[in-house]
Amino acid sequence: MNILLTGATGFIARHLIPKLSAQGHQLRTLGRRPLEQFPFFEWSSSREPPADAFDSCDAVIHLAGETVAQRWTAQAKRRIRESRIDGTRHLVAALSKADKKPSVLLSASAVGIYGSRGDELLTEASPRGSGFLADLTEEWEAASRAAEPLGIRVVNLRFGLVLGRDGGALPKMITPFRLGVGGKLASGKQWTPWVHIEDATNLILFALHHGAVRGPANVTAPNPVTNADFTRTLAGALHRPGFMTVPAFALKLALGEMSEAVLSSTRAVPATAEAAGFHFTYPELEPALRDLS
Repeated sequence: MNILLTGATGFIARHLIPKLSAQGHQLRTLGRRPLEQFPFFEWSSSREPPADAFDSCDAVIHLAGETVAQRWTAQAKRRIRESRIDGTRHLVAALSKADKKPSVLLSASAVGIYGSRGDELLTEASPRGSGFLADLTEEWEAASRAAEPLGIRVVNLRFGLVLGRDGGALPKMITPFRLGVGGKLASGKQWTPWVHIEDATNLILFALHHGAVRGPANVTAPNPVTNADFTRTLAGALHRPGFMTVPAFALKLALGEMSEAVLSSTRAVPATAEAAGFHFTYPELEPALRDLS
């Protein structure tokens, strides 16, 4: 397949690209910075991509977006919304003008759409929650779904906490444990929807090739854990203590409104992927962390 990829320099894409290449797909990238080995089309989320980026394109994998892992100032919120919502709208607008439409658009999304829901088990059929991330993600997904009337299969990849050695949150989480000051966040009762980077990228490939997968798909392991359990498991994998507690007020002082995302409880499971026959290499947290630590 001829595949157009956005967010090609990001953490997930760095692990996805070798797998796409190994399967024989022809890649081109769209964004601000090129990868030397692939054809590149310059693009900013403030405008439509160049039309020739879509020539003979069979699939689009859209992973670009400003990180939410920053203090949510008014300016940061504006950048996050523009990069994700406006960028996706412009991408779909360009798709609508393409002579040959790709068959599928895989668009990044997030489990943040569910908000903080305590112990409630959340599948793709669960209603949206409340808060900045829920509002953001609902509009983000709506922007991508505008491609469906064009005859394009749209999959919204609702990523949880993606674990890897060389990116995402895990390297930052490991540091305090190695220093002997690791521990749970606040009560530790909040649920963490995690996934190993190997499974996250394999699930993207699965969604690419399986036409039955459409709409929202949680990219999370089938066994979410509480923050306290995550802490204990990570401490054990690193053979380090994990008895500290970071109080909620300290997180709020350090992170501001973004602490809502850190302290949210989202017990999301990958019902869509499992119903379609996807099998996880790391369904349980302990083997996943042993592999990555």
